[in-house]
Amino acid sequence: MAEHHGTEAPVNFAAASKAALLDPQLRGNFRRAMDGLMTKRAVQFADAKEWHDMRALAASVRLRALSKLPELLEKLEANCTRNGIQVHWASTTDEANAIVLDIMKRVDAKLAVKGKSMVTEEMHLNAFLEEHGIEALEADLGEYIVQLDGTMPSHIIMPAIHLNTKQIAHLFKRKIKEAESIEDAAYLTGLARRILRQKFMNADVGMSGVNAAVAETGTLCLIENEGNGRMCTTVPPVHIAFMGLEKVVETLEDVPPVISLLPRSATGQPITTYVNMITSPRKEGELDGPREIHLVILDNGRSSVYADAELRDTLRCIRCGACMNHCPVYTKVGGHAYEAPYPGPIGKILVPQMEGLAKRGEMPHACTMCNACVEICPVKIPIVEIMGRLRVEAVRPGDAVKDSGAQASKTEAMVWKGWAAMNASPMAYKIATMAMSKLGNAAPTGLPLLKEWTSVRTKPRFASRTLHDLAREKGIPDV
Repeated sequence: MAEHHGTEAPVNFAAASKAALLDPQLRGNFRRAMDGLMTKRAVQFADAKEWHDMRALAASVRLRALSKLPELLEKLEANCTRNGIQVHWASTTDEANAIVLDIMKRVDAKLAVKGKSMVTEEMHLNAFLEEHGIEALEADLGEYIVQLDGTMPSHIIMPAIHLNTKQIAHLFKRKIKEAESIEDAAYLTGLARRILRQKFMNADVGMSGVNAAVAETGTLCLIENEGNGRMCTTVPPVHIAFMGLEKVVETLEDVPPVISLLPRSATGQPITTYVNMITSPRKEGELDGPREIHLVILDNGRSSVYADAELRDTLRCIRCGACMNHCPVYTKVGGHAYEAPYPGPIGKILVPQMEGLAKRGEMPHACTMCNACVEICPVKIPIVEIMGRLRVEAVRPGDAVKDSGAQASKTEAMVWKGWAAMNASPMAYKIATMAMSKLGNAAPTGLPLLKEWTSVRTKPRFASRTLHDLAREKGIPDV
């Protein structure tokens, strides 16, 4: 079975981001959306002490879970199985897709409705099921919009944030037969609701993500705002839930810190509209709920991330998207420039570890190292430190990350060796700086070291006299 995450050819982030920067509508949409999200989040965390305490607690919950991950996963499987939830393990997205297809075929399913799930984005599940004659319809409004548009989500929390109301109205008019030319959010939401409501009633299978899976009780926790998640998990006769193996927490007491911080960080809400706690299929005498619940636990490179003590912190993520909302790169180019299921700062450290540095080696460099993502992360992920580590891994062959050393350049290595030798010798440093002050400004912009720099910046100008010359003139002795 072929992989469904694309080819191993490098993704050209530079070209995609350049195109995004030339789109004033896109940049305007993102600017307005990000400003609003940052303002709402700031209101929720106006009390600095409360933010500090909540953040420390949530980080400790995630760190403790990761420290016991293998043990907790085994406990989760045992308790889910005891509750009647069928647990499936998948090492790769291919295995996960095959598991889903097997379940769908067994129940003769033709239609699945899906709540929001980032794991299914990794799997490219919709396209996979379509290839096998099964319709998978996104029920989250943002996901439904991008599915109609034939694009991928541009944000992990708000998939259609790159579109404004006018653009969505035009999209609905093109794609939905009964749509009228009304540029009104309430009308558009109502139209989508009417269409989806009938799909919920007719669906053979409902699918969802998992925000946290409780090892202690075998409970799947899912938070959402639209009610579509609850419809997907209760109306169809079969429910398939998807989670990355890092989403497990130890006890029910660990859930409130996570679900309290997540919506505040993501959308500036004190809590989401719906908090779903799913522990078992429909029991005898109960009037609703699915007859079967399946939990698909996906690895997809997470075990390798977990194996490295420094990179493991990547797995703390609770998928709030706050790092994206505050990232000066993401807010300028949007999510589609990354061409990845996870864009923005968390994507820049997670996706290269999942898909390899040969394909995604450019992503860790799409960062100003400003530390905004670190300051805003509710579980204290050291994103910038991990970004730096991945930049090193990209040029230094090793075993920690897939395709380590894929971006190694002999020319660059020689340049850095020359730089080190120059700075190790006072005489070489003196000759080099004197040469740059006298000849540097005459260097053509076509030189390898200047070509990339001057493609987006003004050519640097060297001072006509070195710092040492100026110091001596002032009577400051060399040390």
